[in-house]
Amino acid sequence: MTLSSQTIVLASQSASRRAMLTAAGVAHEAIPARIDERALEESLGDAAAPAIALALAEAKALAVAAPARLVLGSDSLVVVDGRRFDKPTSRENAAEHLRFFSGKALELHSAAALARDGQIVWRHADVARLQVRPLSEAFIAAYLDAEWPEVSGCVGVFRMEALGIQLFSSIEGDHFTILGMPLLPVLNALRQEGASLS
Repeated sequence: MTLSSQTIVLASQSASRRAMLTAAGVAHEAIPARIDERALEESLGDAAAPAIALALAEAKALAVAAPARLVLGSDSLVVVDGRRFDKPTSRENAAEHLRFFSGKALELHSAAALARDGQIVWRHADVARLQVRPLSEAFIAAYLDAEWPEVSGCVGVFRMEALGIQLFSSIEGDHFTILGMPLLPVLNALRQEGASLS
């Protein structure tokens, strides 16, 4: 397939973000950004979660060279009781995350940024709040039996479109933000930047 300058670049290998863009009719090519996310997070120290999510999204957008094309970077992170969580590193680490989340409020921060020719032209951050119900050891084990390794790439250890919905007793926030990208603001920005949306 020949890609025109109207085809945006998604600087991610996230299946969820690709699915959102595809469903919305946004022509895109996925080229994963090669950045050291953990090193960038560490360099930001005690910065607030929205600032970290934005910095990661911007770094991803800037990491992919695509002359004259819009590059979309996006990132999500979870905060529970003031502690930041990234994707689990193993099944046991995922279980540890879920034990910590049990019965607590989870904040999911999602950010997106657009770059063109090495310059950020737009950025946006959003947050959703999800109340995690009390989770028993038996539930955590059964949940990971069913969802691992699919949730290994998911911050928060859940896929909302799958069994992850069972983790929560209530949810406040935008559906797309929870899926990993604030899609409506992204679509508005793409239109303003001249992207051809079907």
